Amino acid sequence: MDKRTFIKLLSALGANPVISPMLAWAAGDKLKNWAGNIDYGTENLYSANTVEQVRSFINQHPKLKALGTRHCFNKIADSHDYFISLKSMDGAISLDAKARTVTVGAGITYGKLSPYLHEKGLALHNLASLPHISVAGACTTATHGSGEKNGNLATAVNAIEIVTAGGDIVKLSREKDGEFFLGSVVGLGALGVITKVTLNLQPTFLMRQYVYENLPLRQMQDHFDAIQASAYSVSLFTDWQKQRINEVWLKSRVGSEPGYGPEPQFFGATLATKNLHPIAELSAENCTEQMGVPGPWYDRLPHFKMGFTPSAGKELQSEFFVPRKNAVEAILAVERLRDQITPLLMITEIRTIAADNFWMSPCRNQPSVAIHFTWKQDWPAVRALLPTVERELAPFNARPHWGKLFTMAPEHLKSRYEKLPDFIRLANKFDPQGKFRNDFLNTNIF
Repeated sequence: MDKRTFIKLLSALGANPVISPMLAWAAGDKLKNWAGNIDYGTENLYSANTVEQVRSFINQHPKLKALGTRHCFNKIADSHDYFISLKSMDGAISLDAKARTVTVGAGITYGKLSPYLHEKGLALHNLASLPHISVAGACTTATHGSGEKNGNLATAVNAIEIVTAGGDIVKLSREKDGEFFLGSVVGLGALGVITKVTLNLQPTFLMRQYVYENLPLRQMQDHFDAIQASAYSVSLFTDWQKQRINEVWLKSRVGSEPGYGPEPQFFGATLATKNLHPIAELSAENCTEQMGVPGPWYDRLPHFKMGFTPSAGKELQSEFFVPRKNAVEAILAVERLRDQITPLLMITEIRTIAADNFWMSPCRNQPSVAIHFTWKQDWPAVRALLPTVERELAPFNARPHWGKLFTMAPEHLKSRYEKLPDFIRLANKFDPQGKFRNDFLNTNIF
C-alpha cells in the first residue's frame, strides 16, 4: 500500500453496519489483570471469532479496548465501557516457509505458536521470560527478552493488520509502508484492534542454559560488556544486597556459540549445581531446564516452562530502560538505594536489548539496558518508592515499560519520545474521535 492509498483509506473512515452483540456479557467475578492489582473499569467483555465480528463490534460502540492476556500491571488496556477479546483468534493463519514468515491471529500466545514453528523447522529470534503472553499484546507494548544483539519482540514483525475506529481494515508492512509501519507496530492500543501479525522467522535451533551464583558487583562493574557478550541471552538477577548479582543466567545456541559450558567459575561467580528459580528460595520446578541440557529454543529462551500456566502472579512489576552506554552507572545508581528497595523487592532482573526504530519503543535508536523490578504486592509502598527510583535514573533519560508501573510525570515521559507528535497525528487519523483512548493514554500520550 503506497502513501497516497493509505491516506485515502484513512480519510474514508465510514460505513458502520450495525449488528447484534456477538456474545453474552461477561459473568462471574470482577475482571482483573493477571497480577490481580488492577480491577478493570467494566465487565462488558465480548469475544470475537472473525475479523468481520471485530469490525462489526467496533462499528457498534463509541468506546472500547482490546483485552489480551491481561499481563499489563497498569491501566494501559483498561476501559470503562467495553472490552473485545481476540483470544479465540489464535490460529496459525499462514506459514510461508520460503519467505520465513508466519501470519497469525492476534490472540495467539507465544506458548502456542512456538512449538508449532519448531515442528516446521523454524524459530523466532527471541522470547520474553514468560511465554503465556499474546503476540499482539507483546508487540504493541514493546515487550522484550534479552541479548545484546536481539531486538524486542516487535522487531520480528514484518506486517500488521489493524481494524480502525471506522471498521476499516488497514494492512501495513515493513517493506511497503515505511514510517507508517514504524509508527503502528508499537501502537499502545491507541490505533485500533490488531487482528493479524506477520512475523519474520529463522531456522530452528537448540539452546542450553547455565546458571552461575554470586557474581561480585565489582566484576559486573568492570566486565559488564564481556558478561553481556558471553551468550545469546543473558539475565542478571539481584536483590541489591551483599554487593553481588545473585544469579547469572546464560542462554547459548548449541553449535554456534562456545557458551560457558561446565567452567566452574564465571567472572568470580560459581556454577550452580542444580536448577534454580530467579528467586533462589523458590522451587525451580516450573523453570526451564538448566545445567547445560540442550533443548528447543522455545524451551530455553523463557525463564518459565511453556506447560506451566500461572493462574495469577501475586506481584507488581516496574521496568526502566536506559541507554546501553550508561548501563553500569545506572545500575550503581539503583544499587545505592538498596536499603529502601529491598524491603519491597522480590527480585530485580537486568537485561540488554538491541536498538530498534519503532516510534514509541523504549529502545528506539538506542541499544538499551532494562532494569526490572518484581515487587511485593504492596502498591501504596511501591508507589511511594518509585519516584525515588525514577529520580535516580532521570540523568539517563530512563524510559519506563509501557505495560508496567511507573509514576513519571507525563511531561517527563513525553520528552523521551521525539516521535510522539507524529504518533499523535497518526492516532488521530486512525481514531479521530478517540474511540480507543482511555485514561492512561489520555494522561501519558494525548
